[in-house]
Amino acid sequence: MLIHPQFDPVAIHLGPLAVHWYGLMYLVGFLLFIALGRRRIDRGLAPGWTHADVDDLLFYGVLGVVIGGRLGQVLFYEPGYYFSHPLEILAVWKGGMSFHGGFLGVLAAMAYWGWRHGRSFWSVTDFIAPLVPTGLMAGRIGNFINGELWGRVADPSLPWAMVFPQSGDLLPRHPSQLYQAGMEGLLLFILLWIYASKPRPPRAVSGVFLIGYGTFRWIGEYFREPDPGIFGHSYTVSMGQWLSLPMVLAGITLLFIAYRRKETP
Repeated sequence: MLIHPQFDPVAIHLGPLAVHWYGLMYLVGFLLFIALGRRRIDRGLAPGWTHADVDDLLFYGVLGVVIGGRLGQVLFYEPGYYFSHPLEILAVWKGGMSFHGGFLGVLAAMAYWGWRHGRSFWSVTDFIAPLVPTGLMAGRIGNFINGELWGRVADPSLPWAMVFPQSGDLLPRHPSQLYQAGMEGLLLFILLWIYASKPRPPRAVSGVFLIGYGTFRWIGEYFREPDPGIFGHSYTVSMGQWLSLPMVLAGITLLFIAYRRKETP
């Protein structure tokens, strides 16, 4: 069996400043967002959008991810702990960010940005949807480096079964962080990038993102040690799966509306 490398969570020491791998992975995600957004504009796939719009969206998106992601972790997964240790809510460098909370935070930020700039909500979400999965991939790699969110117990004969000493035992486990990086990150990016490479009706790209992420997250949860969540600790339907189900249903609804109305972008 493999053993988790036990990386130092601090990547670089700059005097009294410690730069954590988790933070660097977020930075990678943000840089990829800018690069891919500009790429879409330069290829003529986003008429009316400018490089300045991408930079501006990133600023609002960062606020949405950090605030929403942290509040989601607090409210959806560990309300008891954080309400007992309120100062820990601010310690985002230690990890503990909920995707679903960050997702809601980004939606709120994008709605506000669209309102300020006279763009429809769906035009904004359709533009950013293909740019998000690479950031998700970077975040999952950060989870792996931190040795957090490890997988469920695996068959010891699995060639890549891995022991995560951080789990408190020496049982072989799935490196589910890497599974999720591959599905929610790389594979979802490829699917969305190809789908969005041609004009699609409003809401369609957003709908495909919701269906794709919700489905891949649902699958990935069967390999990940489930978080207790507000509904309790379940190996049948985890908290992550409960939160992903509405995303899939919303995505199907958006696709139905998009192709039924046949609006032009």
